[in-house]
Amino acid sequence: MYPQLYDGVLVHTDPEAAHHAAMVAIALAGNTEPTRRALKASFGRLGTPVRNPRLLVFPRQIPGVLGLCAGMDKNAEAVLGMDALGFGFVEVGTVTALPQPGNPKPRVWRHPELRALRNQMGFNNEGAAVVGQRLRDLRRHPAGRAVVVGVNIGKSKVTPLADAAADYRASTREVARWADYLVVNVSSPNTPGLRELQRVEALRPILEAVRDEAGRVAGRDLPVFVKIAPDLDEEGIVEIAALVREEGLAGVCAVNTTIAHDLGPGGLSGGPLRERALEVVALVRRELGPKPVIIASGGIFMAEDGQALLDSGADLLQAYTAFVYEGPAWPGRVNRELSRRT
Repeated sequence: MYPQLYDGVLVHTDPEAAHHAAMVAIALAGNTEPTRRALKASFGRLGTPVRNPRLLVFPRQIPGVLGLCAGMDKNAEAVLGMDALGFGFVEVGTVTALPQPGNPKPRVWRHPELRALRNQMGFNNEGAAVVGQRLRDLRRHPAGRAVVVGVNIGKSKVTPLADAAADYRASTREVARWADYLVVNVSSPNTPGLRELQRVEALRPILEAVRDEAGRVAGRDLPVFVKIAPDLDEEGIVEIAALVREEGLAGVCAVNTTIAHDLGPGGLSGGPLRERALEVVALVRRELGPKPVIIASGGIFMAEDGQALLDSGADLLQAYTAFVYEGPAWPGRVNRELSRRT
């Protein structure tokens, strides 16, 4: 009944206020053992764990192919709740070295006719030190240690582009020990100049800084991914894929939100991204070859959407917008359906 509730009532509420209320509720449910167990036994039941030799790069087995995109749990407050609802893994952030409030409000808009969301959030978060402490606390407990957690890191708004590598290194220093993987976000459209860092000459020192700092802090080879925009042309995608191979990174996250729309400021996610995501994933797989991992997102609403991305070359999936529109039972249901297809 959630879609009817959303379309009839929730769609008329302030999007960011609704997001905040949902995060508080999910965090409370996840941090209380009886409710967490109840959610996991109902909504969060998964099928068989993901069997894919490419995923041996991760330090633990991933229980479900569909995970949560960064942007929902920015400050790592609801990891256990998201796990209980049936996400196979949880990516928190985007986290920046410095805490920042993000862009002025309003900065989130719904487009229900498109099954889409548009945001101009601007990496609002409490900063890498706070998130790192929260993840350390999470890992102190068996339930928290069992969840596969990625951390998405971005550039602080006040940091000049020339100092981006040091900024990403600082974030890595705070969170790497507690993460199962890191994602270098250089593709959000909502931090001025950030997408310029997708150029190979600017991206290489950032990836090297993150990889080296992550290994030093974590004491192991921590999987590092780079997240790319759907608006990159083929040449740009090919160059980034070559860089990922050269640097021996774990892989690519494809894709972020798009600015190829006329709906207003900010990046668009959801249904309109579906076809472009398929194109980009197929191109990235062609250029990466058989070994690196692709984490795909963009327009996943049904198991069939996810399966199409897997068939195009993805290894794991992520979603955000469909979770907002479809509700708490959605991630577990899609993970179970996808598990039956393997």
